[in-house]
Amino acid sequence: MAEFIVSAVFQIAHLVFAAIWAGSVFYVALVVLPLARDGTFNSTKPLEGISSKLTTISRVSAVVLFVTGGHMAGTRYTIGDNGGADLFASTNGQLVLVMLALWLVMAALVEVGAKRLESGLTGKKLREPARDALPLFRAAAVAGVVLFVVAGLITTGLATRYV
Repeated sequence: MAEFIVSAVFQIAHLVFAAIWAGSVFYVALVVLPLARDGTFNSTKPLEGISSKLTTISRVSAVVLFVTGGHMAGTRYTIGDNGGADLFASTNGQLVLVMLALWLVMAALVEVGAKRLESGLTGKKLREPARDALPLFRAAAVAGVVLFVVAGLITTGLATRYV
């Protein structure tokens, strides 16, 4: 029973932090930065705060997702011929590895995008840093959406039924 509760807590934390992280990146990429690029803001202060909060959300979420995802992978998959679903040979195991790669890509894109944005904002510019960071955040938002698609394939079992 305790193992079930721990597993459920890890799964819920994983989903909640993934949703917060991906949603935050998506919102910044599709709403905040286009508004800044188009001159809607008249001060760098709001963007500085948003960038700082997003960086914090991204870093905390990345750590939580690494820990919870690692726990789930460690309890659900094996490596080699130990019986059970092999992390490298099974379809779902390979999708977990795809998720790991996407997680790394998303984390890197957010870090680089935030640094690019913050460095431009320190020069008290608004439109240019938003324009420069926007492609990185859009790519991170796409990675976040793809992460959820892959997670859906794993949790619904669709990938194992049709592949």
